[in-house]
Amino acid sequence: MADHRHSHNHNHDSQSVLLSALVLTALFAGVEVLAGWWANSLALIGDAGHMITDSLSLGIGALAAWMSRKPPSTKHSYGLARAETVGALINILFMLALIGFLAVEAIDRLTHPAPVKGEAVMVVAGLGLAINLAVAWMLHRGEQNLNVRGAMLHVMGDLLGSVAALVAGGVIFWTGWNPIDPILSILIAALILASSLRLLRDILHVIMEGVPFDIELDAVGQAMADCQGVTHVHDLHVWALDSGTYAISAHVVVDCMEAWDTYRAALECLLADSFGIKHTTLQPESGQNFDRACADGACGKDYTPGSY
Repeated sequence: MADHRHSHNHNHDSQSVLLSALVLTALFAGVEVLAGWWANSLALIGDAGHMITDSLSLGIGALAAWMSRKPPSTKHSYGLARAETVGALINILFMLALIGFLAVEAIDRLTHPAPVKGEAVMVVAGLGLAINLAVAWMLHRGEQNLNVRGAMLHVMGDLLGSVAALVAGGVIFWTGWNPIDPILSILIAALILASSLRLLRDILHVIMEGVPFDIELDAVGQAMADCQGVTHVHDLHVWALDSGTYAISAHVVVDCMEAWDTYRAALECLLADSFGIKHTTLQPESGQNFDRACADGACGKDYTPGSY
């Protein structure tokens, strides 16, 4: 029969960090919305929009972090570990919508210029920069999963937005050149879009149960095949439950079924210590069963001792 071993390690700090960041971000977002409307600054309104979206993303992130700690049940046999990945996906969709809004508004502002209160923009943007630096520091020292990375992406966008608003306010105050406001907004939107697409790729990779980027499947299969008593490894699959929890399933052909408990313990130690895989499902097989089951080539890639 197949042997199964797993370990779920969740850092409860991610939820408290996200909640603390949410409070700071939400409070200042309200201030920045009013200031951006009063100063007539698209860069400031864009930064305020970022912070409002951040508040939503941090709230979603905190909820996802709480859900991911739920134990396995009859309906969710792996628990809700992937809730963090879903939360990160929702945050990315919010970010893409905001980028589209900023791009449309910036183009409209370029074709229909409007006066901007540069001095007010500089003051509020400077305060926003300080708030965003504090939030970024809080997130950086916490657990680095996809959920927190999604929240950090929003905050980095805010940091860039605050810098852009600060620069725009200074240029307008000293030179009176208003087009700098929408131009910088478009530049920041483009930079955030590039980061968003990279994170979206990572999220979809987890959802599609791809092999984690930091694991080489052939290296795992060969290391298992080189263990004592193992003659073949096939039907090998490695995937991520979330950005930090890896799982594996494989059929392992051994030379002595009576020694399987010893072989299994060695394989589990290898997978945990060398590859960080702690959720294992290994099915032992005898050589005779392997030959019969894999005669039609249905067992996928076959790893044998010293074959690579």
